[in-house]
Amino acid sequence: MFDKKIEQLKEDYKNIPIPKELDSLIEQTLRERRIEMRKQKSIRKALTLLSSVAALFVLVIAGVNTSFVIADSLGNIPVIGSVVKVLTFREYKIDQDHYQGNIVTPKIEGLENENLQNSLNEKYLKENKKLYEEFMKEIEDLKENGQGYLGVDSGYIVKTDTDEIFSIARYKTNTAASSSTEFTFDTISKKDNILITLPSLFKDDKYIEIISENIKEQMIENNKKDDSKIYWLEELGNDLDNFEKIAPDQHFYIDENSNLIISFDEYEVAPGFMGVLEFTIPTKILSDILISNDYIK
Repeated sequence: MFDKKIEQLKEDYKNIPIPKELDSLIEQTLRERRIEMRKQKSIRKALTLLSSVAALFVLVIAGVNTSFVIADSLGNIPVIGSVVKVLTFREYKIDQDHYQGNIVTPKIEGLENENLQNSLNEKYLKENKKLYEEFMKEIEDLKENGQGYLGVDSGYIVKTDTDEIFSIARYKTNTAASSSTEFTFDTISKKDNILITLPSLFKDDKYIEIISENIKEQMIENNKKDDSKIYWLEELGNDLDNFEKIAPDQHFYIDENSNLIISFDEYEVAPGFMGVLEFTIPTKILSDILISNDYIK
């Protein structure tokens, strides 16, 4: 009896007519769902396109930061955010029979510390103006005392450009009977908006001895691996002009991997054929004497 009532109730439920309003509601819901799916598909396509554009934009910015030639050519392209650029501000060219000169003056743009930026640009301008005037005077002296060859080449290279550090190298090559090249560096903290000096990195002057001893070790090791690599070092059998220690303000920069790089000009610690020399100082030997790990890590 009870089972028959159950079966009757099931049958009555199946035969309940579906209101037309419910049909419309279901159709509307399905239609809205299809619209929503199309919207999501469009959004995904747009995000993919934006990602491609962003990747292209990063390539353009990387080109601006890593090559001063590209930076000079693309200097007027607008960029998003604070980007440090180096452009050619002034160029002196001398092309005479026995005298060749090319003196290129950099100009930094984009530093948040505008006072620092202006002081560096003014320094670069004054130095190269002086270099040009001295070169022209040497030419006049040579002309008066007999012909000779004289050349000068000056320019710049961006060594490091990361979110934290910007390092620019400026070089000068003088050529007469022989040639010699000198480098100077400016390393800037983008985060702290200051010019970093070598002494400012360390607690005291112990860094001079520690870095010097490591460089000597590297020289000896390099010579063991390749005896054509010659250094003016007593341990390698040289008698005169031996390297003993770095200067307190030795040329340096911080590379993109947060390593300290010590630089020597031609003839400073080795014969001229060795060229300009750079030594990467292991951070582990500096960790106890660093003021902080903000720059060298």
